[in-house]
Amino acid sequence: MAQRKINHASHDSDRGKILVGTASWSDPGFVQHWYPKGIRAHERLGWYAQHFEMVEVNSTFYSVPDLRMVERWCSATPDRFMFDVKLHQLFSFHSTPAKLLPPDLQRRAETDGKGKVKLTPDLGAALLNVFLRSMSVLRSAGKLGAFLLQLSPAFSPRVHKLEELEPLIGMLRDYRLAIELRNRNWVIGDQLKATIDFLKRRRVAFVNVDAPTADHFTIMPSDLNEITNHGFAYLRLHGRNARAYVTGRTVAARFNYDYREDEIREVAERSKQLAREADEVHVVFNNNALDSCRNHRQRQSAFTSPDYLGHWGG
Repeated sequence: MAQRKINHASHDSDRGKILVGTASWSDPGFVQHWYPKGIRAHERLGWYAQHFEMVEVNSTFYSVPDLRMVERWCSATPDRFMFDVKLHQLFSFHSTPAKLLPPDLQRRAETDGKGKVKLTPDLGAALLNVFLRSMSVLRSAGKLGAFLLQLSPAFSPRVHKLEELEPLIGMLRDYRLAIELRNRNWVIGDQLKATIDFLKRRRVAFVNVDAPTADHFTIMPSDLNEITNHGFAYLRLHGRNARAYVTGRTVAARFNYDYREDEIREVAERSKQLAREADEVHVVFNNNALDSCRNHRQRQSAFTSPDYLGHWGG
């Protein structure tokens, strides 16, 4: 398969480098609208890596990949390629059925009356050990970017404390960790300073977002540009369709949004501002419905090039 040149990440002397990618490489819209017709499933990642320098792995939210699968990810991608990896949903305060655990842990897990797993310290440590064993392949290859903890909107300051994350943060102290809060009450009023201070003290990256302008508790504000670890910053792009974000029944429906050129320039400027204070910035498109990946590929130079002329080159 012919190799195509991609725009390498920005390395301006006055700012850190910016890596641009998407949340997953196997969304249905990618398969239907972007990948070449007839390409086989195991060839998609290699094709994707010809056009982007990083990807956020979504499948790990639902299951722990085995070593052979992760080895295939490594062999399919070039040396400079980077994987940001979502942590398993059990760590994110999401309701988790036992069937999403590795088989040996399914037998050990305690469940409630609805068959949902109770996260105990022993189970959490065991699951993380299995997970890190698989991720060691990426780490050894120099391709492990950061772990992403995507918390449930139910993780609210009204019923939870950030200190509940301490055990996981401690076990991942030798890795880069980013946390996406999805309940806006963590960053409203006086709570914002407490939240940012908590993450700064632990060198955990706060996930900044571009999202709809709305006050719904699940929509985080887009006017935050927080850097809580100067080693790296994180920016996820969710699109700006407020109605879809709140009422969409599927991931594709919630984040079905095509950024205008002026909006892309606005978000790109945010990423460059973050890069003036962080050594590295990871920008992840999460609006991946239909043929959006083609647009993401064409627009990524807005984040890494000072000469970006727009989607159509003018």
